[in-house]
Amino acid sequence: MSGFSVWAPYAGQVEIEIGGKRYRMRPGRAPGWWRAEVPEARHGTDYVFRLDGGEPLPDPRSPWQPHGVHGPSRFVDHSAFPWTDRGWTGRPLPGGVVYELHIGTFTPEGTFDAAIGRLDHLVDLGVTHVEVMPVNAFPGRHGWGYDGVGLWAVHDPYGGPDGFKRFVDACHGRGLAVILDVVYNHLGPGGNYLARFGPYFTDRGHTPWGPAVNLEGSDEVRRFVVENALYWLREYHVDGLRLDAVHALVDTRRLLEELAVQVEALATAQNRPLTLIAESDPSDPRLVTPREAGGYGLHAQWNDDFHHALRSLLTGERHGYHGDCEPLPALAKALTGGHDASTFRARRHGRPVDTRTTPAHRFVCYLQNHDQVGNRAAGDRLSATLRPEPLKIGAALLLTAPFTPMLFMGEEWAASTPWQYFTDHPEPELAQAVREGRRAESAGWDPTAVPDPQDERTFQRSKLDWREKDRDEHAAVLRWYRRLIALRRRYPQLADPWLDRVHVVYDEENRWLVVSRGRLRVAVNLSPEPRKIPLDAIPVGVCAVSVPGFVFDRWGIRLAPESVAVVETLG
Repeated sequence: MSGFSVWAPYAGQVEIEIGGKRYRMRPGRAPGWWRAEVPEARHGTDYVFRLDGGEPLPDPRSPWQPHGVHGPSRFVDHSAFPWTDRGWTGRPLPGGVVYELHIGTFTPEGTFDAAIGRLDHLVDLGVTHVEVMPVNAFPGRHGWGYDGVGLWAVHDPYGGPDGFKRFVDACHGRGLAVILDVVYNHLGPGGNYLARFGPYFTDRGHTPWGPAVNLEGSDEVRRFVVENALYWLREYHVDGLRLDAVHALVDTRRLLEELAVQVEALATAQNRPLTLIAESDPSDPRLVTPREAGGYGLHAQWNDDFHHALRSLLTGERHGYHGDCEPLPALAKALTGGHDASTFRARRHGRPVDTRTTPAHRFVCYLQNHDQVGNRAAGDRLSATLRPEPLKIGAALLLTAPFTPMLFMGEEWAASTPWQYFTDHPEPELAQAVREGRRAESAGWDPTAVPDPQDERTFQRSKLDWREKDRDEHAAVLRWYRRLIALRRRYPQLADPWLDRVHVVYDEENRWLVVSRGRLRVAVNLSPEPRKIPLDAIPVGVCAVSVPGFVFDRWGIRLAPESVAVVETLG
């Protein structure tokens, strides 16, 4: 016998239907809740709800949608899974290296089980945390996952609930922590039935993706979100959550603070670290400021400023959000202050970071991520623009920085495959709206260069080609990434999170810079000519160099064009 419950305050009568048989639900103790005990329901049983005798609807908290987001829900007994990670004690984020991946394009098969087969590559690379883009149920077979509507269900084409559990279990068995990307600021337009059940949305706010979730106007909706976060941590054993676009949460009651308190309590109960990472456009350090100091108490946030400065430095791009920064000064500001306090579009973004009290491991930085690649009109990676030499410079500046570094899948071997915006909406009108919206977002680009997101070929093009990683130039980049990550483990000063101990000097005219990290100096020659770069300490050895041919003396190092060296000094 299994118990079912649903919050449906709009309904005067609720039935649950299983195998063509309907069972009337009775009002629960809390207002708007309905409950029923169904003798024949067990793991794998399909069911739907009917409100006031209407059409069958999936469960708002459905754990499994094997027939798609419009079909019936399926009951899951989470206690039935044979976990083998009993000895797993978790991995804290400080000192870690994160790897962002999308299950559908990480492997040719696009499944959890296929991804398990590539985990040893991540272990060999040296990463510690795998950040998985959303796996909640969304329309169609493939998509980015940010149009999810079944927030409690695992996307069935990936492998469903047990597939995700196998993936997490396999990660833990290899010492890898798992961070899951979740979306609470909106739901997708296709297959979204929540508004039939209750006031899940509000017209008091609007996000770029649709109606805002009613976090302010309903305690039950807030509970829906908080309990969903705890559900992934508890039932799927994930080690952390990446919270998508928290600036779009219409909420003045500090949902994030409430969520942080609940997650910390669960971490204490489970005796393992659990991590909350926020994505936020305004670069507001209050997100990661402890609650006792007036902040929200999250553990980390994404830092776009570092990316913008570094990409502009390497590529010379000066449009969009790259247009308001001088790359070398902006990068120096980001490396020593957390972000560069951008003044893009005539207003200042971000707040100053207190470098004495805010460790830099609370800022997740990257050279590429799914947004910075996929939101380009053609979904082109940096490897489509840059030769291996500047790519290696970018990797070195990222992996020797005081922040928590994050790689985007395939970056480590300079993957040539694009990562484009793809969807699979079955409704023709919605599919056309998505096409038109994508073209509008890419205004200024050649329309013929903007792939059709609904075209199956757009999705297929975005899959990694694993054969590349063993080819000459790709293999050399992969060796470089492995070398840098190994250096980060070997030299604790590279993971030292205190920004006031980072020093940067640069010469804009001669295009070089030096980043001081304890006894190490990261010397970079961005020029197409060899450069003699002065050092403030006597060099005693080179830990890594991207291009052979360096020469150093007591006062500096001569580097080949477009190259970087990590130099050990006397102090």
